This record gives sequence, structure tokens and C-alpha cells, in this order.
Amino acid sequence: MSDAPEPPDVPEPTEPPDVLHSVENGVSWITLNRPRAMNAVTWDQRERIIALLADASADPSVRAVVLTATGRGFCAGADLRGSPRVGDKVAGDVARMIRQGAQRFIAAVMDCEKPVIAAVNGTAAGIGAHLAFACDLVVAAESARFVEVFARRGLVPDGGGAYLLPRLVGPRRAKELMFFGDALPAAEARSMGLVNRVVPPDELAKTAREWAERLAQGPTRALALTKQLVNASLDTDRATAFAAEATVQELNMTTRDAQEGVTSFLERREPRYEGR
Repeated sequence: MSDAPEPPDVPEPTEPPDVLHSVENGVSWITLNRPRAMNAVTWDQRERIIALLADASADPSVRAVVLTATGRGFCAGADLRGSPRVGDKVAGDVARMIRQGAQRFIAAVMDCEKPVIAAVNGTAAGIGAHLAFACDLVVAAESARFVEVFARRGLVPDGGGAYLLPRLVGPRRAKELMFFGDALPAAEARSMGLVNRVVPPDELAKTAREWAERLAQGPTRALALTKQLVNASLDTDRATAFAAEATVQELNMTTRDAQEGVTSFLERREPRYEGR
């Protein structure tokens, strides 16, 4: 029997998480992290991001959100590997899958009660493009591009694309993008109003951080209510929109930040918002 010591246990190498998350200076950073797959989004990633967005809404210490990705791609669409083939489905399966999957994913971004910035580092295709378009602000690297890839695969756009694009660029441009599926460079996307700012790749994170931290110092509840009004504005008539505006003004005036905003104006000083 040998007296030699047993070799120490060596932990098995672990794969990095598919979604990275941190909270810094009031900003929730959500990062897609499957660079080898160009961040094609999986079921697990989708559910994790939906949960993180819900957490951001509920957490008073989180006052802005940034969605970004590692590698060369922002999001190459949905990861279809392992998905059942159309012939294996029965009537109703696809509609249910879209409602509970792609549409729920995009709605989670639009319904988040904190401002959401997309920092688009590379290709955003299919639902990846819609993920960016659903955000409140979009900062894109010069190398980024947006691709409505659905028609090239014989598919109809999902994830709210036919809802979002006409509202952002008008129906004719939306049809051009969706019918042809051509890649749209970041600079052209900005000229159409799909992107707020285009920056060199090495300035993307810095710009997104500056914007997000500026938002995180703002009147968080007022921004949430403003987001709600703007998102609803194109779906309502004037009377409904005016009524909603009056209602949220009433609600907002009960917040500490609204009182601070008025007080700081009267006292001729910069406001100190708490997000409450």
C-alpha cells in the first residue's frame, strides 16, 4: 500500500454563463455571451433576460439598463438548433410558441419600467434586430448592421417586427427592409431613425455607459411614465393620449423626484434625484 498522497481534486472547467450580468452605478448591464454563435439567442438566454428586465423594474436601486453582447455579433437571431421541425407541429403550436417566446421577449424590453439602451456591437439579425429596436435608445458601433433576415428564410417577421418597424421608419421603408432582407449598415440605420448614435467600436461601451449613468441620475419614475406615454402614443387617438398624459402627470407629482425638481428650480440649484 503506497503512502503517496492522493492527488488534489481538480475542479472541472466550467463554461462561462450565456448571459453576463452586473449592476454598476445604478445601471443593470445585461450581456449576451455566446460569441461563437454570434449570440443567437437560446431559450435559456431569453428567459434569463426576461427575468433580469423584470428585476430591473422592481429594484429601486436599478435606474437604467444596457443590453449588449460580446464578440462580433449583437444577436444573430433565434438559435433554431434543436427546435422541432414544422412538420412535427400541430395547428396552434407555432402561434403559441411565438406568443410565449419571441413576442414575450420583445415585450419585456418595451415594458421594462427603466430606460433600456441597446449597445449594438455587431450584426443584429432577425429577432436580434427587433431586440435592439425595442429598446428606448440605440447606440451602435460603426461596424454594426441590422438585417431583417426572415424573408430570406421563407419566414414572416416575428418578435414584433411588423409592429415596431413601421412605427420607427414608416410602412414603405419597413416593407423594403423586410421584403429584401438586405443588411443595413449602422450609418444608414441612423439616417432612418433606427439608431440614435453611431460610434467607433472602441467607444461603444464608453458611450453606452455615459448615457446609462446619466439616465440613472435622472427622475426614474418620470422617465418610466414618459416611456409609457410615448410607447402608447401611436396606438391611441388624441383624446385617449391626452387623458393618459393628465393621469400620469397626477401620478408623477406624488413622487419625491417631482417635488425635488420643483424645489431645486425655485432654489436655483441642480436637482438631486433619488429615483423615487
